[in-house]
Amino acid sequence: MREIVHLQIGQCGNQIGSKFWEVISDEHGLNATGIYEGDSVLQLERVNVYFNEAHGGKYVPRALLVDLEPGTMDSIRGSRNGALFRPDNFIHVILTSVLVLQGTQVLGTTGRRVTTQRELSWWIR
Repeated sequence: MREIVHLQIGQCGNQIGSKFWEVISDEHGLNATGIYEGDSVLQLERVNVYFNEAHGGKYVPRALLVDLEPGTMDSIRGSRNGALFRPDNFIHVILTSVLVLQGTQVLGTTGRRVTTQRELSWWIR
């Protein structure tokens, strides 16, 4: 089985990624909330490459949406396909102007505090 994690970074990456999820959801027969409404069993054949199956037959994109400013991600949340994503798919990173990453704190939309350089490199990669 092949599984792909889709990483969208910045305004451009998130806008292109949003269109990607719209197209790939349609190809797999998924509605805007991730529920299968297709008409062919073939549509579900490789759905697990890009989606995780959640409770109730809902398919959730295996994606991370990262941006320094919340505007683009807010527009994705409010879009037709906004309900496709879980809240923890969105990472809003706030970085201050620093020369060294050591001691920098990053806050994600999940409320998780990243306080060590090792944790920071995990969130950013």
